Amino acid sequence: MTCCPITSDVNAGICLACSYHCHEGHELVELYTKRYFRCDCGTPKFPTSNPCKLNAEKPSSNTDNKYNQNFKGKYCTCSRPYPDPEDTVEDNMIQCIICEDWYHGRHLKMDNLPADEDYAEMVCFQCTVKLPFLRNYLSDTTVRCEKETTEVDVCSVENKTDSNEDIANEENISLNSEVTCKIKEAKDCSPVSETLFLKENWRKDLCTCGSCDELYKNLKVSFLVDPEDTVIYYESQGRSKRALAPSGVQREIDALSSLDRITRTELVHEYNNLSTSLRDYLRKFAENGKVVRDEDIREFFSQLSANKKQKKDSFQYFCK
Repeated sequence: MTCCPITSDVNAGICLACSYHCHEGHELVELYTKRYFRCDCGTPKFPTSNPCKLNAEKPSSNTDNKYNQNFKGKYCTCSRPYPDPEDTVEDNMIQCIICEDWYHGRHLKMDNLPADEDYAEMVCFQCTVKLPFLRNYLSDTTVRCEKETTEVDVCSVENKTDSNEDIANEENISLNSEVTCKIKEAKDCSPVSETLFLKENWRKDLCTCGSCDELYKNLKVSFLVDPEDTVIYYESQGRSKRALAPSGVQREIDALSSLDRITRTELVHEYNNLSTSLRDYLRKFAENGKVVRDEDIREFFSQLSANKKQKKDSFQYFCK
C-alpha cells in the first residue's frame, strides 16, 4: 500500500522475502495464497527509487499475473477491508478456491453455514454460475438438479477383454478404449447461483477424460486436478519444514499454528510492525551512544499506541 496506494490505478503485490528486504516498514496487506502471480517488486509498477534488492534482473512486467480487489485491501461482495473497524458483526471470512477472493459467511447467500470440520473447500455462488459442472461433486447425497439421473463411475473403460488387457500389461502399451464421461452421464445441471462446500479429497473424483480436460482448460481451471494446488497440501508442506526447526523455535511455531488463520496472520503482521518500529527507535540511541532507560521504553509504547489509534481514526474506506 505504500508503493501502490489504494487510491492509485495500479495493482501490484510482493512476495514474503521482498516484504522483509525491500519494503521493510511499509504498509502491507496480507493476501495469503494466490495463483497466477509472480512478485512485482522491481518492476515498473513500483517507484524507481525502490528497486528489488534480491533480484536486480527481474522482467519488465508480469503479463501473466492476475489481480483482484484484494490487492487494494478489499474483500467480499461488500468490498470492505479486513479487519473492518466499522463492522460490528463477528463473522469469519472464507476463501473461494476458484476466484480466491474472501467472503463473509453472511454474504454467501446461505441460511446456515456448515461447521468448519464438515468441509475442506468452498466455491462461491458467483463461481458456480461459471462452473456448473462442480455441482456434480457435492459431498452430500442430495442431487442438486431437476433431472432424474443414475450414478456412474468417474471414468469407466468399455470394450476391454481379458486377452487384450493381458497383452497391454505384457507389452506395456496403452489401450485405445472408449471413456465414459461422468459429467455428461451423471448430473448435467444448468448454471445455478449457489455456494458449494466440498469435503476433503473431492477433487480426486473429478473426471479427467479428454473432453473434461479440455473443458477445464477452456474455463482456466485446470489447477483443480493438480494435487499440489490445494491449501491442505500447501500447509502440509509448511508443517514438514517446521519439523526440521530447532526445538525452541518449534514450540513458538506450534503455539502460532494452534491459532486460526486470521488471528495468526494479524499476529504476525503486528509483530513485524512492532519489530520494525522498535528497531528504528533504538537505532537513534545507538547512533548517539545513549543508554536506553525504562522511561524511554514506556514512551515508545505510548507513542506506538497513539499512532495506531490515529491511523485507525484517519483510515479511508472505498465501497462500490
